[in-house]
Amino acid sequence: MAAIDEGIVREYFEQNGFLVRQMRKYQVQARRKTSDEEIDLLVYNPAWRRGSRKPDFFLFSTELRFIYRAVVAVKPWHTDVFSPGMLKSSPEIFRFLEENVLKEATRFFPPDSDDEAGGDLTKILVLPGLPTAEPFRSQSVEVLKERGVDGIISFRSMLLDLIEKVEVNRSYRKSDTLQVIRILKNYDLIKDAQLDMFPDRPASGRRSKA
Repeated sequence: MAAIDEGIVREYFEQNGFLVRQMRKYQVQARRKTSDEEIDLLVYNPAWRRGSRKPDFFLFSTELRFIYRAVVAVKPWHTDVFSPGMLKSSPEIFRFLEENVLKEATRFFPPDSDDEAGGDLTKILVLPGLPTAEPFRSQSVEVLKERGVDGIISFRSMLLDLIEKVEVNRSYRKSDTLQVIRILKNYDLIKDAQLDMFPDRPASGRRSKA
C-alpha cells in the first residue's frame, strides 16, 4: 500500500509542475529507518520565483507555486485522525524533521549561490486529516507547527485535485494512479468535486469547471 500512497502524492506534485524524487523503492521493517529512509519524497519547483511569499500552512494546490524545494513525509494512516493526543504520542511522525534527516535531504538539491534564493527546505507532512471540531483542530495545528512542520496536505485534497485534472478522453497508460481515476470517472463512479476536507479553504482556491 505504501507504493500506492506515495504514488498519489507523487502524481499530485508532478501534475502541479514539480520535479519529484522518490528516495527508496523498498519498505523498512524490523528496524529503525536510517536518515535517508525517513525521507519519502523530495520535490523541486522549477517555476518558483525569487521573492515569492511563504506558502500557507494548509497546502492546497493554489499554494504550491510558493514552494521552492521541500522534503515530504507521507503518513497514509487512512483510518486515523491526527488529533493532538495522537500527535503527541507518535514520535515517528516527526522523525523526518530531525537535523540529520534534513541535512541528508539538503545534499540532494543543488547548492544556491544566494542564501535568499530558496531559504530552508519546506517540511511537508501528508496525512489523512485533522479533527474538524475545535479546539482539537487548532491544537493539532499548534503541535505540528511546534514540532517544525511547515505545511500539511490531506489525501482528500490531493485526490480531489487529481480527479479534477484527469480527462476521460485521455489515456494515462504511463500512470496507474491516473488511469484508474480516468476509468472510474468514465463509468461515473467518481465525479469532479468542489468540496475539500478543510472548511477554511479560501473561495478563490476553488476552480470552476470549464
